[in-house]
Amino acid sequence: MKNEMTLPSQLPLSAIEELHRRWGLFLALGIALIVLGVIGISASGLFTLASVVFFGWLLVFGGAAVAVHAFWAKRWSGFFLQLLSGVLYLIVGWILVTRPGIGALTLTLVFAISLVVQGAFRIGAALSTRMDGWGMLLVSGIITLVLGLMIWNEWPLSGLWVIGLFVGIDLIFYGWWLVSLALSVRHLARA
Repeated sequence: MKNEMTLPSQLPLSAIEELHRRWGLFLALGIALIVLGVIGISASGLFTLASVVFFGWLLVFGGAAVAVHAFWAKRWSGFFLQLLSGVLYLIVGWILVTRPGIGALTLTLVFAISLVVQGAFRIGAALSTRMDGWGMLLVSGIITLVLGLMIWNEWPLSGLWVIGLFVGIDLIFYGWWLVSLALSVRHLARA
């Protein structure tokens, strides 16, 4: 009789066996991410600044790589555009690294505006098309719009905690997924 294991993505047996061998690592990583997420939520201001600095360094290194690449391929017609992009990444990254508070405020404001616009478009699309699932799209749009307005209404104070809170929430959800994956693979391999 064939042993049937069902995972959402219908992983091949070799992948399940590998996951089963390392299920403890997935479980430990998931628990660690959940703990970090809880810390992130409780210390959202610190997590906000740390996230902005980390993002800034990514932009600095990415901008340097793009600028260097522009010189390696300087005969390419897109040389100046690539060089300009690299320099822009470097400048924005350096501002985020050296002024994380201002960076957090700016990123939070941009994020709030983005949520407001996305929410308005979702509401408009739901009400104008009335396609299957339009009700969920409408609810999603309302929630997104309200969340954006709440962040915007509390700005600039929201700039001190929103990013850290969202990073913490993301870590918790990803950690729970890893824990559930580890436990389900452990359970499936026994069956």
